[in-house]
Amino acid sequence: MATKSAAQRRDEARRSYNANLAECPGHELLAALSDKWLTLVVAALADGPLRYGELSREVAGASQKMLTQTLRKLERDGLVARTVTAAVPVQVSYALTALGHELVPLQRAVKSWAETHIDEVRRARAAYDAEVG
Repeated sequence: MATKSAAQRRDEARRSYNANLAECPGHELLAALSDKWLTLVVAALADGPLRYGELSREVAGASQKMLTQTLRKLERDGLVARTVTAAVPVQVSYALTALGHELVPLQRAVKSWAETHIDEVRRARAAYDAEVG
């Protein structure tokens, strides 16, 4: 077995976590985090826990199936905690975990950037469309 230099080991480590490569562990998570419904659910839960019905009203346009799938993904990834309270009827609420709360400032920064630059993007789109088609 050939011995690797420190530089070779660093290069391999850097390549193994290159999100542009399909086999990178971060690639899968970046794809999940860019999901529209995931973003909207995290934003809705940023200010505190919500019950399913409240969440479905907050995340306009999400079907019951899509909202349920998104909540399951978020729970599986450790971003959302599901709490069941014994009552009649049973109450289920969803809240961001500590890990989920770490995502909120990043999402807010992207939202702020989008709101600041939407006019520039629209102008660029219009110029592109005029040139191409």
